[in-house]
Amino acid sequence: MNRKSSINQLIITHDCKLLPVDIVFHPSWWNKHTGITFDEDFFYHPLRRVEDERRMEKELYDRFGAFGLGEEKDKNLPQIGAVHLAAGYLISGMLGCRIEYAENAAPQVICAHREDFDIDEEAAFQSVDFKKLLTLIDTLKTNYGFVCGDINWGGVLNIAIDLKGENVLMDMAMQPDECKNYLQQISRVVERFFTFIQSQTGTNSISVNRVVRHVNKPVYLHSECSHTMISEDDYREFLMPIDAEWSRKYRPYGIHYCGKDPHRHAVAYGELPSVDFFDLGWGGDIAMMRHHLPEALLNLRIDPVTLNSLSHEELERFIRQGVALSGNPYLTGVCCINMDAETDDDKIFTIFRVVESLRKEYLK
Repeated sequence: MNRKSSINQLIITHDCKLLPVDIVFHPSWWNKHTGITFDEDFFYHPLRRVEDERRMEKELYDRFGAFGLGEEKDKNLPQIGAVHLAAGYLISGMLGCRIEYAENAAPQVICAHREDFDIDEEAAFQSVDFKKLLTLIDTLKTNYGFVCGDINWGGVLNIAIDLKGENVLMDMAMQPDECKNYLQQISRVVERFFTFIQSQTGTNSISVNRVVRHVNKPVYLHSECSHTMISEDDYREFLMPIDAEWSRKYRPYGIHYCGKDPHRHAVAYGELPSVDFFDLGWGGDIAMMRHHLPEALLNLRIDPVTLNSLSHEELERFIRQGVALSGNPYLTGVCCINMDAETDDDKIFTIFRVVESLRKEYLK
């Protein structure tokens, strides 16, 4: 258990160089406990951006400050994006999808049901959605002299499904060449977007998973939520080339796979030039992922829905078994993302207490 690899130099937590842990609540939780509403102004009004993020930090500190959360409660930080939510929507909006905002939910992307294979890359960055972001950034820079935080940039297949719906899966079979080019066009828009965000704030994926805060270099975390819908052969043919290119260019490179079957693609992921961070969905075969990604930080995701039905003993058992299966506490993280308004604070206490207990045991 003392084995370390080169990636260990990237991992740093508040007081311990192992087992980073973090949480993210669903908008319904925030709405219930703080009264924050998630209308369009929450995301684009400069004053709301700063005030609401500070309110969120304060709520975390009051409830879970003993575990290091809410440390920025006394700061007015010009966050350009909602770093306390898991919400990927902006690039889909830039490419023509309608976005609906709600009082107690993340922005919902309305599928555009497009039938063509045309992506106007320049038009995306001249869109109303992107210009709203530019206005927000300019205003925050004027008021504060800098900006921070980042915006969830989603994933290539996720965005393709937002644009074309299930038809993109048919396209893989019926029009493979056109589909490959289409996905490559989307990838260029995504890459331009996340490199722009990185140039403005120095990070790009805190809003994908807050565990990357504990890595002292900005992780490029590519969301592959929808890869549970495709075969390994389809991944290799249509999307693996994008991961391969990005994993060469951007380090540390990470893959977010919140589905229950990331191990289906384990062999292919293991063949990528580099995977430094792997966000591993509940139900995934942890030992298999470790076998194929021996030097990646495996971030073990606790399912937020299942969490509510678990006893504290069952929750502790999952965390301990998961860390053991990962095989190296220096290359293992723990998180729970999108917990809803019904989540009991005691479950959060259990997550952090078990991780802290494991840290002490491993440090011995």
